[in-house]
Amino acid sequence: MIVGSLAGKTIFITGGSRGIGLAIAKKCAADGANIAIAAKTAKANPKLPGTIYSAAEEIEEAGGKALALQVDIRDENQVAEAVAKTVAEFGGIDICINNASAINLTGTLETPMKRYDLMNQVNARGTFCVSQACLPHLLRSENPHILNLSPPLNMDAKWFARHTAYSMAKYGMSMCVLGMAAEFASQGVAVNALWPKTVIYTAALAMLGDLVKPENCRTPEIVADCAHIILQRDAKTHTGNFYIDEDVLKEEGITDLEHYAVKAGEPLLPDLFL
Repeated sequence: MIVGSLAGKTIFITGGSRGIGLAIAKKCAADGANIAIAAKTAKANPKLPGTIYSAAEEIEEAGGKALALQVDIRDENQVAEAVAKTVAEFGGIDICINNASAINLTGTLETPMKRYDLMNQVNARGTFCVSQACLPHLLRSENPHILNLSPPLNMDAKWFARHTAYSMAKYGMSMCVLGMAAEFASQGVAVNALWPKTVIYTAALAMLGDLVKPENCRTPEIVADCAHIILQRDAKTHTGNFYIDEDVLKEEGITDLEHYAVKAGEPLLPDLFL
C-alpha cells in the first residue's frame, strides 16, 4: 500500500554524489523531500565526476532541499556528526538509504587485505553504523524506512567462489536487512533491500574498464523509480523484503522497461547474485 508522497520527508543517503544514489536522491527530491547527501567526495575527480556539492545542486534543481555532508562512513564519529547535522537542519530523519559500497571482484589470492578491509568496513560495517545512528530518529517518524542497496541472501557457493571477500561484504549489508527487519518490526520500522535484475551502468562501473559494455546495461533511473515506490509503502506491512527492481515495477503494473536500457534492443546482462 502506498501511503503518500515523500514531500517534506527527510532522507539520509550514503554515497549519493553520483550514480544510483544520486538518481534515487533526485527522484525523491522531485516530491519535495529533504535529502542529506553523506559521501566522501568533496573535490571533483576528472575520472569520477560528481561531488556532494554538485549532487546537492542537482537535488535542489529537482525540487528538494539538500544538505551536503562530507562523511567517511567507516568513522562512527563522522556518521554521528552527520546525523546530528541532518536532524538540526531538517528536524528529524524519516528514511535511511544505505547506498555506499566498495567493490573489488578478485579471488582470494588476488585480494590485498587493505581491499578486504575497505569492502567490509564500507559495506557491512558502514551500513550497520549508519542504520544504528539513524534509528533513534526513525523510531519517531510516522512511516520510517531503511533501504539497503544489497542482494538477496543466497548461500550457493557460486556467488562466493570468484570473489569471496566482496560477497562476504555485500551479504553483510543484506544480513542487516534480515536482522533489523525482525528486530524493529514491532516498532514499525521497515527494513528492506533493493537489487537490480540487470547490470546498471554508472561512472563507477566504467572505472572497472571493459568488464561490461554500456549497451548491455540499464540506467540508474530504474533503481531510483523502484526505491521511490518502496519508500512510499506502509512501513508496518512492508518489511524484511529483498526486492528486485523488475518485480517492484511489475507489482505496480509497469511492464514496459525498454526506456531504462542504455541502448534499446540490446541484450541485458544479469547482475551479480541473481
